[in-house]
Amino acid sequence: MPTFVQILDFIGTFAFAISGIRLASAKRFDWFGAYVVGFATAVGGGTLRDLLLDVTPGWMTDPIYLICTALALAFVALFGKYLIHLNNTFFLFDSIGLALFTVVGVGKSLALGYPFWVAIIMGSMTGAAGGVIRDVFINEIPLIFRKEIYAMACVVGGLFYWLGSLAGLDDYVCQVVCGVVVFMTRILAVKYKICLPILSGKN
Repeated sequence: MPTFVQILDFIGTFAFAISGIRLASAKRFDWFGAYVVGFATAVGGGTLRDLLLDVTPGWMTDPIYLICTALALAFVALFGKYLIHLNNTFFLFDSIGLALFTVVGVGKSLALGYPFWVAIIMGSMTGAAGGVIRDVFINEIPLIFRKEIYAMACVVGGLFYWLGSLAGLDDYVCQVVCGVVVFMTRILAVKYKICLPILSGKN
């Protein structure tokens, strides 16, 4: 049976793949191009994380990531005319993927024996790096470099994971809290237009 973190990883892969494929379809990519964008979005952050943690990236040992991306492509192909016209669709799936992948990144780093500050960085990378690759592929300025709260939501979620661990909560509870905090931080930041200050070069 898959573990709780593996289930989150699969759901996050599907959600992030949809976010990438949905944007690729809006840019008029063909099916192969859309699949590549979706796959890079889904596994990009996890691949960078695993390389830094000196482990083999998951998609190189388990075809489920390729299958999840194919299912996401089929989902967008079937319901694309509805998804493209729903502006909140990309935001929703991207936020879900961001939350779930942050949990996976933090959990995997801790399981390998790394300290919490490394786990928070790896969680943020797992959640945000795939979106950076996606935006580069579709020729957009990555969200992480704009004033929107994006990677910072991962950091906040990772801190709550750490605080929950210090409080003696079970790993399962910490994972749920982390994911909810990331998702809600992203949702509330956009809803209430909360953003980080822009660094200006002007005196």
